[in-house]
Amino acid sequence: MFEWIFSTQGWLSFVTLLMLEIVLGIDNIIFLTILVSKLPKHLQNKGRILGLAFAMITRIILLFSIFWLSKLTTTLFSIASNEISGRDLVLIGGGIFLVIKSIKELFAMYKEEEQSTFKASANFFVVIIEIALIDIVFSLDSVITAVGIANELSIMILAVIIAVIFMMFASAFVGRMVERFYEFKTLALLFLVLVGAVLVCEGLEVHIDKAYIYTALAFSLISTILNVIKKAQDEK
Repeated sequence: MFEWIFSTQGWLSFVTLLMLEIVLGIDNIIFLTILVSKLPKHLQNKGRILGLAFAMITRIILLFSIFWLSKLTTTLFSIASNEISGRDLVLIGGGIFLVIKSIKELFAMYKEEEQSTFKASANFFVVIIEIALIDIVFSLDSVITAVGIANELSIMILAVIIAVIFMMFASAFVGRMVERFYEFKTLALLFLVLVGAVLVCEGLEVHIDKAYIYTALAFSLISTILNVIKKAQDEK
């Protein structure tokens, strides 16, 4: 099972897959951060850990269900000459959910709607369920990428576990930035709207290279950081 440890090709597959899993986890981190930020301070870390635990468990279960996963690509019906499979339905449904949820959060943020601590606490399990549902959508891309790159199940599982551990540290940092600067929260939500739209397009067989999405995010992030620095200097 772990023969790849003594193989250069095995290590190459592992490192490549690990890097891709981390990159593909960016949208997951951002969505998790936005949802967890609505919880009271004392519940945020718990929500973050539970959310990422769901992400890891979902990915590992899907990896052990590769045969079932392959069945998701079977055509169920067609719309305007587009063949729709189970995977497409998951992507379309997840994309629509992500777009609607992100737009609602944007409106709520700019209306400055304040929730009481009690209400936020009561919604803890709702937040966890939302995280778990969107984790399934994000996990599909992650697992399909893993299967395409590595042949060894142990390589895939190890890469997923390490990527999620990295996400745990990254999500804490992203969470602090989002909480401190509303500009980062705005950027994060707009990015999620874009990711949701891309998921819907993917479900409808309109393929968009995600490199364009991440490049746009990188430039927007640099612009936002520069604006935040300028704003901080003006306030001094």
